[in-house]
Parts: sequence; C-alpha cells; structure tokens
Amino acid sequence: MTTGAITPKLFALSWPLVVGNLFQTFYNLADMFWVGRVNAEAVAAVSLMFPTAWMFVSVAMGLTAASVALVSQHVGAGDDRKADNVVAQTTILTVGVALALSTLGYLFRHELLALLGASGAVYTYSLQYLEVLFVSIPFTFLFFVFRAVLRGAGDTRTAMWLVVLSSGLNVVLDPFLILGWGPFPALEVRGAALATLAARILAAVVGIYILLRGEWGVRLRLEDLKPDLPVLKKLVDVGTPGTLDGLARSFAAVAMAALVARFGPIATAAYGVGLRLMSVSWTVSGAVGQATATGVGQNLGAKTPDRAAEVTWKATVATMAVLFAAGGLLYAFPAHAIRAFIDDPAVVAAGVEFLKIIGPFLAFFGGLMVIQGGFRGAGDTRVSMALSVLSRWGLRIPAAFVFAYAWTLSLGGVPLVGFDWGVSGLWWAWSFSALGSFVVGVAWFSLGRWKQGVLEDDDEDEKRPTPSD
Repeated sequence: MTTGAITPKLFALSWPLVVGNLFQTFYNLADMFWVGRVNAEAVAAVSLMFPTAWMFVSVAMGLTAASVALVSQHVGAGDDRKADNVVAQTTILTVGVALALSTLGYLFRHELLALLGASGAVYTYSLQYLEVLFVSIPFTFLFFVFRAVLRGAGDTRTAMWLVVLSSGLNVVLDPFLILGWGPFPALEVRGAALATLAARILAAVVGIYILLRGEWGVRLRLEDLKPDLPVLKKLVDVGTPGTLDGLARSFAAVAMAALVARFGPIATAAYGVGLRLMSVSWTVSGAVGQATATGVGQNLGAKTPDRAAEVTWKATVATMAVLFAAGGLLYAFPAHAIRAFIDDPAVVAAGVEFLKIIGPFLAFFGGLMVIQGGFRGAGDTRVSMALSVLSRWGLRIPAAFVFAYAWTLSLGGVPLVGFDWGVSGLWWAWSFSALGSFVVGVAWFSLGRWKQGVLEDDDEDEKRPTPSD
C-alpha cells in the first residue's frame, strides 16, 4: 500500500475483507432465516441477543485495533521481527480479556436478560442463546487476533478463506440443530448458538495453526509468548480507546434493543430483521475501513502521510457510492426484504417502516466507519472512540428519547417536549445520528492531526534488545 496507484491496491486489499464479512453476514442471516421457522418469540430472542453478541465482538475488534496499527506501521517501516512480537503480545492480552469477559458474563447472564427487558418465552429463548454465547467468546477473540495481524501485514485473503469455511459450517449446521433435521434434536434458539460456537472453534484453531506456521506475512512465535511490558503497554494505550469504542457502540446497541423491546415482540422482531439487513452496509464499510486502516498504517510507517490521507478519502467516496445504491434498494423493496426472513404480516409492516426510514441514510453509517478506519490505522484510536460515543450516546440515544416518547420538561423556563412518534422515533434517531456524526468525522479527519502515527516514540525502543530469532 506504500507505492503505486492507490485505487487498485485498495480494491485488492478490500475485496477479500468484503467477501469475508459478507459470509459472516450470510450466516447471521441464515440464523435468522431458520429461527424464523420456529416462531416470532424465537426471532425476538435472537434479535435481542444480536446487540449483546455484537458487544463482545466489538471488544475483540477494539483490542485488536492496536495490533493492526502497530503491525502495519512496523511492516511499513520494514521491521518484520517487531511485527511478530506484536502478534504474540496481542494474543496474550486478548486471551486474558476474553476469559475474564466469558466468566463474568456467564455468572451474570440472568441479570443481563432482566436488564434487557426480556420476559416470558423471549426470556427462555434468550437464555438458551446467551449461555452458549459466553462459551464461544475466547474462540471468537482468538480469531479476531488472527484476522487483525494478517490484515496489518497486508494479507486479507487467508482470513477470507477461513471465514468462508467457518461460516459455511455454521450455515450447514443451522437447520439440523435448530429444526432437528435428521438424527439431531430440535434445539431451536440454542441450536443457532451451537452452530455459531462450532464455527468459531474451527476458525480459532485453524487461525492459530496458520500463525504458528508463519508463512503468511507474520508469525506467532512461541518464544514470544511471555509478557513484553513495553509492547503490552503500547497495545493497551492504543487499544484501550478502541475497546472503549467497541463498548460504547455495543452498550448503545443493547440500550437501543432494550428501548425497542418496550414496544413489544413485533417491533423487536422487525428491528432484528432490519438490523440483519443493515449489516450489509456494515459488511462493506467495515471491510473497507479495515483495509483503510492497513493502508494508512503502512504509509505512516513509510513516512508518506499525504498518501495515507488519499487512501482514506478514496475509500470513503467509493464506499458511500455503493451504500447509496444498497439503501435505495431497501427503500424501494422493503416488504420483499423483510418477507425473506419472516412472513408475519405485523412484523413485515413494522419492518417496512424501519427500512423506509433507515435506507436513505445507509451511506452515512458506512462513510463514518471508513473514516474511523483511517484514524485507527494511524493509531489515533481516541478520535475513533470519540466519534462512536458522539454517534451513539451524544446523538442517537438522546434523539431516541426526544423522538419516540411523550414528555414535558422545563429547562431555564424554556419548555421542552418529546415528539411522541412511537417506535418510528427510534428509527429516526438512528438516521439523525448517522448524518450528524459523519459530518463531524469528515471535519475532524480534515484537520490532519492523526498524521504523526504511533511509532514516533519508538526511537527509545531501539535501545532495548528485541526478541531474538
């Protein structure tokens, strides 16, 4: 990514990530498709659990964002041995956090469901899913280590094939475990979670094997699997804002799911299907944002910051063009999209309203994610975190209370009122936050303060011995 024409190299780096993310999205859609054959309560439960599952995925992404920045900048600077050491230190840090989260989550699973407002059959189904989800967390985190460090080295195809393999396993297992095809019992929602667990175990085991082989740009060296405090400190310094970024996004998603749940199982089911369809935009923009992070990191390591900026702007424009088209299709054919997953007339009607409001704003969701990728590649994860907090907690959640509910408040003698738009007010809050945070993200990136990178203070590190071959 440091020489030659940017657009074809960005495309070459992005398309395997897009394909990999599409397959991940496909197995999420497959889960929803087969669970939809159980009943509406099962769909509502999986919908309620989706933001919770995404919360832990976001933590994994935040933790490994630091490794993308450090690996890509070391590779751009020509120091592959330091990049290998980052791989080992990332593994140590990530596994430790994963085990802690998995244990705590399982211990407090009932309290979490009560907080989300689950009740009745939805509570029962949600618990079935959640118990398996917490077992899968360590494997999920290991796979994200694999993806991140290979991406930092510029290899996105190997991870793509592993995503295709594991997602394919998930899709094949779904009908057998959910509906009880063949000799399998009908495990319903728990079956969907078990299919995902099997896929995550496969991806983690194969990913670690590939890193140990070391034939794909970076290597996991067993002799490096001991704490290197300066590197761990840098990973924590750069990764903590990324982790908080993920938590801010995830807690906001859980909070929004809880707000939707107050409007009943129909709204919750429609929301879950709508989110799965929206995830197509996250699939594209998330992948391009990841490629952008690699391009920015490598170019900053090579001391070409203007080229790093060009990578980000071209990626943003291209992504938004694609998502404007995708949003237009969802706006034009919303009922067809919802009926692909569930044919309950009430859920379809609620889902149509969701897509009509969200569809025209898909491009702004995606554009912000690409710009955040640029910040993460520079190691400026604090700004990426700030944009996430602004989007969700500064704009979306407050707007949800303003748009969706009826209330009156006097502030300094000035009367303030809620719009009382009902559940559609929640959908408008999503769209409002997407546009507002995108505008702020563009302005912030234009300032160029991110161009310093995170290797500027590595001169001191040269004085200490690096791990030997």
